[in-house]
Amino acid sequence: MAKWLDRAIGEISKIRLGIAGLWGIVTGAIGSGYTLNSTRVNYAKARELYENTADDYKLGAGFAKKVVNATVGFIGLPEFKSEDEDAEKLLNEFLKSNESKAQRTHLNAIKEGDCFVWLTREKNESPLYKDEETRIMYNIIPPEQVIREERDPLTGEVIRYVLESDHTWYDESGAERKCKIKQWITVEERKIKVEGDRPPDLADDVIPNQWGFIPIVHFRNDVDETAQYGKSELESIEPFLKVYHDLMLAAVQGSKMHSTPRLKLKVKDTAAFLRNNFGVSDPAEFQRRGGRIDLYGKEILIFQGEEDASFIEAKSATGDATALLQFVFYCIVAASETPEFIFGVHTPSSLSSVQEQMPIFIQKVERKRKDFADSWNLLARMVLSMTAQAENMTFETYNTTLVWETVDQRDSKDVAEELKLTVEALDKALSSQLISHEAAVQYLKYWVDTMHDYETKDGIEGEKDRIIRWIALRDRLDGGDLTLKEDKEAV
Repeated sequence: MAKWLDRAIGEISKIRLGIAGLWGIVTGAIGSGYTLNSTRVNYAKARELYENTADDYKLGAGFAKKVVNATVGFIGLPEFKSEDEDAEKLLNEFLKSNESKAQRTHLNAIKEGDCFVWLTREKNESPLYKDEETRIMYNIIPPEQVIREERDPLTGEVIRYVLESDHTWYDESGAERKCKIKQWITVEERKIKVEGDRPPDLADDVIPNQWGFIPIVHFRNDVDETAQYGKSELESIEPFLKVYHDLMLAAVQGSKMHSTPRLKLKVKDTAAFLRNNFGVSDPAEFQRRGGRIDLYGKEILIFQGEEDASFIEAKSATGDATALLQFVFYCIVAASETPEFIFGVHTPSSLSSVQEQMPIFIQKVERKRKDFADSWNLLARMVLSMTAQAENMTFETYNTTLVWETVDQRDSKDVAEELKLTVEALDKALSSQLISHEAAVQYLKYWVDTMHDYETKDGIEGEKDRIIRWIALRDRLDGGDLTLKEDKEAV
């Protein structure tokens, strides 16, 4: 146990020394001048951990996908709200038509730290999209293709993107050709340059930017003012994944070596034992020929006197590592702010995890939503501006508000019971004349989504008028039932 603990501590020390270069952890800070740390996540390493394809992490990186997917699943996608109904409808329809790409935007940003979305308006020449003459395309750029994100030294605003990608194509003879495509995108223009084997119909070009802004949105995970790029959600748990892999590998290797029991024979007369059980008449000759004892099919062994047979069994090879593996597991849970039940542990731990760890996870989800809010609002402004310019439309405002689905660890029964207690408490307070009717309605409005404000505002009927209208309708229905009953009795 002590040996493996020392090794684990040694591995953590090595990782701690090397992780700055491996992952690009932010070390710069804003000083007297404008400085911005431009180190980036090792995107290939992050993908290997997520997909569990790195050989040095095979037995530990299985936790990575759980951490990322659970966070993305609870974040969900926002709904746009705007004072302009046309703008609100346009944005929500656009997001719905690109729902899978929007989901991958969150996934890539959390997994790799950065995700770049490039909006382009293109004509639909395909017969599959005859219902849309032109549409805004939602393009996700692999982050390693964004070579530089150049910013204004005073405002910090992005003034130019430099993109570079490798392209492989085949000529008419089937020979493989390769080229490098470079792009420089600014507010004024988009410059394209091809190096290497130039594909047909692709030439160097300079395309004017008709929008007046760079239509690229950078989604960053764990936004930091001192860092130009985001951080992967896997950075904080990468050392623990490595330690878990090493511990598990050693335990499995020990189990394969020692878990198979060995037969122990206690024999005084070897010649008699061999003769009685295996038909060997001359033990010396049997030994010279390299004879081996084969117990396959031997259901009975004959012994004499105090002779006996037993099995030698090693202790559990994973026994000494279990406590340390459990410790590393909880380090992963704590560092990732992910409830342990998401990793699939047994029921008692799951119950404890929901009650104690879920509030922390909800805070993490809320923080991620706020981190991405600025990027979604910027994307919404770009969609509205591109639509307004291309289709000669006008919108009252480009300002939008994001509405996210509430994250609640309670089930429907718990929610119903809590609402019942709240209504009973408000009813008692009203009966005791401790609060006003307006105060009770306004408080209950935050619990029931279908309730309106107490007073009528901006043409939206207030809850007071709705209550009065319902009381009048109920009285008329009660009166009609009474009149019908009296008529029946008179007959």
